[in-house]
Amino acid sequence: MARISRSPGLAVLLAFLAAAAGCAAKGAAPPVPKPAGAYRVGAPDELLVIVMPEPQIARQTVVRPDGMISVDLVGDVQAAGRTLEEIGAEIQKRIASFIRGPKVTVALVASRSRSITILGEVLRPATVPLAKETRIAEALGLVSGPTQLAAKSRIKVVRSEGSTTRVYRVNLDAIEDGDLGTNLVLAGGDVVVVPPTVSASIGYAIRGFFFPLQMLLGIGGPATRTVITGGI
Repeated sequence: MARISRSPGLAVLLAFLAAAAGCAAKGAAPPVPKPAGAYRVGAPDELLVIVMPEPQIARQTVVRPDGMISVDLVGDVQAAGRTLEEIGAEIQKRIASFIRGPKVTVALVASRSRSITILGEVLRPATVPLAKETRIAEALGLVSGPTQLAAKSRIKVVRSEGSTTRVYRVNLDAIEDGDLGTNLVLAGGDVVVVPPTVSASIGYAIRGFFFPLQMLLGIGGPATRTVITGGI
């Protein structure tokens, strides 16, 4: 039986290719998670309802806080918690009393029920709607980015998954350097927390300790003066 020998040059080449593949994988963005299921409508999503054939009806409507939408000839229809197909099926069934052979299509115009909250050391803390697929770096840009006191390598994404709460670590410094390994795709309900640096945390603690003393002693308060009016 012939013995196959591997030359030192071939071994070096294989090691180089493996290292190159590892470097390429490090900088690649994480895969987009598959959706858990069909989109469920919620308030205040905006929907487009189209009823065919004649007389054609096309209406844009916003899901009310009670979860209902209003449709011509039908009235109120439950929308919150249902898929677009389920809403369309109910409208089609109920409107068949007024239109022969109706075909109903319900489309999502604006997804406002899915949102994320960004807190901490950012310039404009806010709750932001997820109108499209949004990664963490893009979301931070929507609130004008971190402050100078932000610990950008220790950002956290808090996510509720059923009865479980998970915390994902995000390193924005690494993302800015081209390592997209923590550039997560955000999901509705996520809370993004941007913590302060250690030195900023110490400064906040010192300020919190001395502020009550300043108020008690009147130090740092607005200057007051007494004005005497009238003649002698």
